[in-house]
Amino acid sequence: MITIAIAGKPNSGKSSFFKASTLADVEIASYPFTTISPNIGIAYVRVKCPCKDKQIQQEISRECGICIDGFRFVPVELIDVAGLVRGAHEGRGLGNEFLDELRQAEAIIHVVDASGGTDADGNVVGIGTHDPIEDVAFFQEELKEWVRGIISRNRRKIERKAELEGAKIARLLSEQLAGVGVTEEQVKAAILESLVSDKPSMKSWNEDDMKDLASHLIKKSKKMIIAANKTDIAPEENIRKLKELGGEGEEEEESESKEVVIPCSAEAELALRTAAKHNFIKYLPGDTDFEISHEAEVMEKQRKGLERLRKLIQDYGGTGVQAIINRVVFDLLDYVVAYPVEDEHKFSDASGRILPDAFLLKNGSTARDLAFSIHSDIGKGFLYAIDARTKRRLGEKYALRTNDIIKVVYTR
Repeated sequence: MITIAIAGKPNSGKSSFFKASTLADVEIASYPFTTISPNIGIAYVRVKCPCKDKQIQQEISRECGICIDGFRFVPVELIDVAGLVRGAHEGRGLGNEFLDELRQAEAIIHVVDASGGTDADGNVVGIGTHDPIEDVAFFQEELKEWVRGIISRNRRKIERKAELEGAKIARLLSEQLAGVGVTEEQVKAAILESLVSDKPSMKSWNEDDMKDLASHLIKKSKKMIIAANKTDIAPEENIRKLKELGGEGEEEEESESKEVVIPCSAEAELALRTAAKHNFIKYLPGDTDFEISHEAEVMEKQRKGLERLRKLIQDYGGTGVQAIINRVVFDLLDYVVAYPVEDEHKFSDASGRILPDAFLLKNGSTARDLAFSIHSDIGKGFLYAIDARTKRRLGEKYALRTNDIIKVVYTR
């Protein structure tokens, strides 16, 4: 399962974002280090279910019974890690635990208090008092120093190995950074784009070189998105600056190196999901409106609160929470959704369940990769696949496309 970390300074709304995404029972409070041990939960990406396709409806004359209002929710793992404070790479606060927990994540959602209502250490201050751009910069600096520190501590060992064994620097660096989740290919790519590209020997690297390399290593190994939280109470100036950080309004070619920034309100999403859980409203994560379920049972105070929430999600096109999760999985990490079936004519498994499973796989994954995802024995015995829509036979190297419905034929 895909693992995504939710990170940021204390009291930025990380735990609210986590709870809004997972409905897990976690503590939320307006003081630093509410989260000490990492919270782990299941969130979902939202996709249109293929059972709504006209072709499939014509062939089977019924829906899958698994989706909700035509939407399929596919699970991903979220980790809400301890709040990051300045000097975390030196062990300040819960820095060591924080950085340790980031190792297993494929991507990071950096929750930033866009309202500027918390200072650099997460203490509550007046709205608009603190500049959220500083939080973005300090977060990136801490990650960079974390990786630079690992390189610096192991520098002499790497130099000696390179001289004695004739080993390549990229391989030796990747061995030291494996625990951070950095691969050899990512190290090679980072070296080519950094200041050390024309310095093959580590002996000639200075501190600026290593900082620059660390920065490129983070970019290559940790996909990141900025959740501009509390956007509903944030000063317009803060939102403008964060959007500029994300390159909004610039040409695509010019904004490739920009941060991905999406405004959101975790508290609004949490309120809506809680109301839906208790059947006050009909709402799905990612919706831009909702229906009140039991008009007569909703008190006037609750009605006013719900109308405020309705205005917010209509004005902003949703709370932003679901949009962020989807953006991470499909854009930053480049995954596709595929649906394995046993009966390609009925789009079902052996029990007759229509489109029973949805798998997230990296874009470029093959039919055989899907077979291994289902079960290792199916992958080992793979013969060929069948496109359930066209009934066309597919080879093991067929590259999956999102919403593919695939039957795998294998030796038993």
